[in-house]
Amino acid sequence: MEKAVIILSGGMDSTTLLYDIINQGYETYALSINYGQKHSKELECAAKTCQKLNVPHKIIDLSVLGKELLCNNALTSEKIEIPHGNYNEGNMKLTVVPNRNMILLSLAIGYAITLGAKKVFYAAHAGDHAIYPDCRHEFIEALKKAVSLADWESIKLEAPYLTLDKGDIAIKGKELGVDYSLTWSCYEGSDKACGMCGTCRERMEAFKKAKITDPLGYKD
Repeated sequence: MEKAVIILSGGMDSTTLLYDIINQGYETYALSINYGQKHSKELECAAKTCQKLNVPHKIIDLSVLGKELLCNNALTSEKIEIPHGNYNEGNMKLTVVPNRNMILLSLAIGYAITLGAKKVFYAAHAGDHAIYPDCRHEFIEALKKAVSLADWESIKLEAPYLTLDKGDIAIKGKELGVDYSLTWSCYEGSDKACGMCGTCRERMEAFKKAKITDPLGYKD
């Protein structure tokens, strides 16, 4: 079996991709990063999913990033409130964590080289393009070139959901039997999802498109 590493946030996109690549026959290793997020609910979901699927899983503590280096955004700073609204609204740029994907992918690539894995997967999708610069096609293509040169044995970066929206991913997850009760999307860490932030709204639309019931509870 070919080995692969996946960046697993614990949200619905990366969890669906985890099921997907396992279904394709990869010997899969999951990597999750605590980069100083305001809450750990996604990381807890990632751990539960990997336990359920019997996938080797590492959670790396880099919380100093959010506290010291990547702190001028709503996801890591206690001084900035989580904005409400759709992703096409300007205030949602407050949720951009600077250079996050390049940092996380660099760690995953190093881990893949150590394991002898040839591929690194991450779940950037079409809905991310407008708000997150490190999910754009141009970024991924440039990084693919760099990744291929990161070791004497070529490593491939795979972003197979780049042309899919979140609804398409939910449809794929329905086909794969993804347990979405073990996922979390909301930027807030309450007992129930807020239903108001960009990622909650996008998730609700995705489940509507897939014609499946979202197992998470919402405040609103």
